[in-house]
Amino acid sequence: MKIGILTSGGDCPGLNAVIRGAVLKGIAVHGQEFVGFRDGWRGVVEGDIIDIPRTMVRGIAKQGGTILGTSRTNPFENGGGPEAIKAHMDRLGIDAIIAIGGEGTLAAAKRLTDAGLKIVGVPKTVDNDLDATDYTFGFDTAVQIATEAIDRLRTTGESHHRCMIAEVMGRHVGWIALHAGMAAGAHAILIPEQKVSIEQITEWVNEAHARGRAPLVVVAEGFVPEHMESPHSERGLDTFGRPRLGGIADQLAPELEARTGIETRATILGHIQRGGVPSAFDRVLATRLGMAAIDSVVEGYWGTMVALKGTDIQHVAFEEALGQLKTVPQNRYDEAAVLFG
Repeated sequence: MKIGILTSGGDCPGLNAVIRGAVLKGIAVHGQEFVGFRDGWRGVVEGDIIDIPRTMVRGIAKQGGTILGTSRTNPFENGGGPEAIKAHMDRLGIDAIIAIGGEGTLAAAKRLTDAGLKIVGVPKTVDNDLDATDYTFGFDTAVQIATEAIDRLRTTGESHHRCMIAEVMGRHVGWIALHAGMAAGAHAILIPEQKVSIEQITEWVNEAHARGRAPLVVVAEGFVPEHMESPHSERGLDTFGRPRLGGIADQLAPELEARTGIETRATILGHIQRGGVPSAFDRVLATRLGMAAIDSVVEGYWGTMVALKGTDIQHVAFEEALGQLKTVPQNRYDEAAVLFG
């Protein structure tokens, strides 16, 4: 059997470990052959592939990014669609596809599977927002990177007696902000799941300042203050029609400075959270998911993705994963909020 692998959407630490896990198990256990589609769905739509021999995946689990490249190509545009993709697969002798990606990638994979293509998925997102899996690889590394950066902001904030605002990724969920904020000892954590007034944020900042602390606020890029209707977005839409988020920290900083009289600085961590080497946890999880994806292919579990449930890897339908976002529950936020101010 010849299997094509693609990595699509935003890159994140652990992608190469998935590729390695799948290729090593596929070759060692099943004698399978592997090719990689260059730059995600673009390679699928254009039939642009490279061979992936065992030697190519040697030692790549510790590397960040993806050896196959990625893009935010929509496989139903620019000459794509199930018929065109099926024609490329037949021409190249590819029997099945392993699609590694987040919500947009897996949604596209579901549509193509519904049209008759043989695809299994591996969930990938630093945001940890995919339902039906307890954790996604890349999240642990992103939290560690964000925590280290916020620790550094705290020291400069204390030196200058400033209020520091750190904006982290997460899109419409607050998992990175919650975990990194708790780890760094933030005085306020602002996430999309919780509408908070500017007055409440001001109160938390003033309380921390009154105790002689340099206030530290961690905000998720998708946070919506009580006076706003939707997340701050000034960079248009991506190829899947979703708003590109970012910049809410820059909106909050001058407002908080005006209300508190405390010099306030905003830092947007951005893509630094997606780069660099994966953590040990993400390397192990990604390797296990890659190996489990081979089981999905062998068993013919088309239209499913592999998922972490507790400590076990399971196979779940795309519908289960894409039905709703995995948001931060109220009890987790209440737990963190005890430490605010």
